[in-house]
Amino acid sequence: MQPIGIFGGTFDPIHYGHLRTAFELWQALGLKEVRFMPTGDPPHRDAPLADAAQRLAMVRAAVADQSAFVVDDRETRREGLSYSVDTLAELRREYPQRSLCLLLGMDAFLGLPTWHRWRELPDLAHIVVAHRPGWKAPTTGPLGELMVDRGTGGVRDLHSATAGRIYVHAVTQLEISSTELRDLIVDGGDPRYLVPDSVRAMLRESGCYAQDGR
Repeated sequence: MQPIGIFGGTFDPIHYGHLRTAFELWQALGLKEVRFMPTGDPPHRDAPLADAAQRLAMVRAAVADQSAFVVDDRETRREGLSYSVDTLAELRREYPQRSLCLLLGMDAFLGLPTWHRWRELPDLAHIVVAHRPGWKAPTTGPLGELMVDRGTGGVRDLHSATAGRIYVHAVTQLEISSTELRDLIVDGGDPRYLVPDSVRAMLRESGCYAQDGR
């Protein structure tokens, strides 16, 4: 069975940087699907400016024309903080025999030791790190040890086991910052060519970032 990719984030808003990374990983890893999972109440940052319903609607609009991209709203429905370990535990119960791949950017991976019960994550899913220019996989500390113990250079390992490996893969990095994108919209700029046209239309109609008051 092909692995399922799990791609979480606030998606505040979703943009082409997210979509291109997901698309390249889907192709390169031979994933059955990439499951976009908007965070409800993120524990590692301030509350998103767009509410959960708005962000969920934008993600659905952004992936509507790619059948291998699906949207999972469980974190937006869950009360309390959204912890990846809880989400992966739920998915593992639902798919006990299928490989799960948690898709992360290198910056998120480097911050992994700050995540809630982070050491349990490799027991629930593989961790796939999208390599970003200028970032290097750690060679020391707890993440360096994790790379030595669980790192792999073979995609086949992600298919032959349900969890447990760390795989780093280079992707085309579109340097789009969600923070700068929100600032652009607040200042009256046009996000055309940074987000899908369907998302651009929703941003204009909702005015969700213009309400920031700056």
